[in-house]
Amino acid sequence: MSKRRDARASRLSSRVLAASLALALVPAAGHGQSVSSGLPPGVYPAEQDYKLALAGTYGLDPDHAAIIARVSHLGYSWSIFRFDRLDGTLKWDPANPGGSVLSARVETASITSNVKGFGEQLAGDDFLKSKTFPQATFVSTAFRQTGPRAGKVDGTLTLLGHSKPVTFDVDLVGAGKGLTGQPRIGATARTSIDPVAFGLMPLLGPSIEIVAEIEFVRTP
Repeated sequence: MSKRRDARASRLSSRVLAASLALALVPAAGHGQSVSSGLPPGVYPAEQDYKLALAGTYGLDPDHAAIIARVSHLGYSWSIFRFDRLDGTLKWDPANPGGSVLSARVETASITSNVKGFGEQLAGDDFLKSKTFPQATFVSTAFRQTGPRAGKVDGTLTLLGHSKPVTFDVDLVGAGKGLTGQPRIGATARTSIDPVAFGLMPLLGPSIEIVAEIEFVRTP
């Protein structure tokens, strides 16, 4: 008899737990926020609505940003390099995205590779010449919205002392209230450059794909 009571109690407890989990996943009114996200108070998950990032000046969050370069390895495969030290400023207005302005800087010496010692070689005088040109910069000239969560950002990329126009294809990752009342917006941006046009070796292939994973936080 005791074993049957314990079994019934166990089944009841399982049903209560399942019901609680189901309630936690029911969408709330508004922008799809859940009743209980499980996040600490004052921390809000992002949503795919750029208008949730309020107008203002945003700074790049260096802990949640990186630049990735995809370079052909003699046509056999794609080598992946990563730049870890960067900063930037975004002047953002969701009511007028076309009026936004972006500037970003990347420390060329921060390049890394999974090939031992190759990151240091790439930062050296044979490639990026980081002692002479410690930064690569991008300054926007136009924002062009192409969809609810997509757009193009035109601008000038300066690398190794060469300045050329480039266009990034940008996809919104998420926007929202962020942490402790500081709105955030994050995006993935992609472009390709001709390495020879920027003074790099032709052995790097006809083009280098640049992928930027970036997250901005609104300054108080």
